[in-house]
Amino acid sequence: MAASLQNKTVLVVGRGSGLARAVVDAAVAAGARAVAASRDRSTLEMEYKGTDVITKRVDLTDEDSIAALAEDLGSVDHVVSVASARARGKISELKPEAIVLSFHTKVVGPIMLAKHFAPKMPKDGSFVLFSGVAALEPDPGYLGVAATNGSVNTVVRSLAVELAPIRVNAISPGDIDTGAWDSLGEQKKAEMFARLSKKNPSRRVGTTEDIAEAVVFAMTNTFMTGVSLAVDGGQPLV
Repeated sequence: MAASLQNKTVLVVGRGSGLARAVVDAAVAAGARAVAASRDRSTLEMEYKGTDVITKRVDLTDEDSIAALAEDLGSVDHVVSVASARARGKISELKPEAIVLSFHTKVVGPIMLAKHFAPKMPKDGSFVLFSGVAALEPDPGYLGVAATNGSVNTVVRSLAVELAPIRVNAISPGDIDTGAWDSLGEQKKAEMFARLSKKNPSRRVGTTEDIAEAVVFAMTNTFMTGVSLAVDGGQPLV
């Protein structure tokens, strides 16, 4: 059964652009009250100026910061964590600090979000975390990313059991045009996207809207929990 986001409160942790912004916009379009939180609240305030989106500060590497946000907001209906700190690089280049930061941001931080927000949430609430295609597609230079994303897939299954009936799911994106490649310039970006598009059965790069729609689905489908939902164009298949 699908639930409604009308008049529900959705907390989205992440930057004020890219995937996080698309999730906030989709939640608002579905009737939710949105709260955006990140370490850089001043940037969030600029990004959401002129909107009804509430901005807050939180640091996913600091449990006290997470606890303070939970105390400040009180009960919310859904929590979405989009934040990441990717530990990219081949094994010869990887630094322990980068791997630890990646885990703190995508694994430990979201677990602490669950610890402090779940006791305040309604039984029909949910958490949506972010995994990624690297967990299923081994690729040199992405070991740290793959390990982190694979851990997220495990975390959502465990949390789904422990927090039941609150639901816990993950979204696992493939190659998505988040704006991160804009610095390449229009031509080089188009060439890269053409190469990436040949690597998946959908024959295109995903959009932030593709991911945001999946997040809304995860929040509103009341019979789905413990799932890592692949929105990757079938990329691991080829």
